[in-house]
Amino acid sequence: MGITQNDDYLLHSIRIRLYPNYLNGEQGKYIARTINERSLSIEDVCKVMQTRGGFLGNYEDLLHNIHEYYEEVAYQLADGYAINNGYYSIYPNIGGTFNNHKIAEHDREANPISFRFSVRRKLRDLLEKVSVVVDGLADVSGGISEFFDIASGVVNETVTPGGQFAIYGNKIKVAGDDPSVGVYFVSVADPANEIKVSGNFAENTSNKLIGIVPALVNDNQWQIAVKTQFTGSTTKLLKAPRIITNDIKLEAA
Repeated sequence: MGITQNDDYLLHSIRIRLYPNYLNGEQGKYIARTINERSLSIEDVCKVMQTRGGFLGNYEDLLHNIHEYYEEVAYQLADGYAINNGYYSIYPNIGGTFNNHKIAEHDREANPISFRFSVRRKLRDLLEKVSVVVDGLADVSGGISEFFDIASGVVNETVTPGGQFAIYGNKIKVAGDDPSVGVYFVSVADPANEIKVSGNFAENTSNKLIGIVPALVNDNQWQIAVKTQFTGSTTKLLKAPRIITNDIKLEAA
């Protein structure tokens, strides 16, 4: 049975598994990763509003209006406005530093544009009603615990074609001379459609991989597969590659 906290007043629960802690400077043997079957789309949330929330309006109208709202939010963000919906705020951000106050043209590489999220009070208050259920240790014989889409700054949800990514896990180092060894993006709709990451990895260790997302990874849902002969030792490799995957589904950004 999982471990819960203060079940008498908590209305929601988040399920987690524990993974070995490989983060530098962090104390404690394990870190938690939430267990998510998949990310909910706008369509999914609208359907749940009807089945759970009792929404009595027209589903198609609801879907249309919400899509229109987010289109307008994106438009206003692109014009430099911050958006606050009470649960979280989104605001444009310019990274890097400037050496001269007389800028002739914006340098996208030195001063990249991004959007930042900030949690507001309504969402913070909700945390008081959430319990944590620990489902024990994850399988650490080799596994992927997190996919970080560096281009969008989002974890375990999106993948940006042509952008940089980071994969965190255990025994995921890409090693071996078998031609199939590498990192692959596998189509959820058609698992036979898998696209291999080309080029060198900026980082290739037992616990972290950094590379570039292939441009062909678009208009689909994708999962990650690491094919490697790595065993945990730099001197002993498997005779044939093993495949490391997980259930994270990524939407092409």
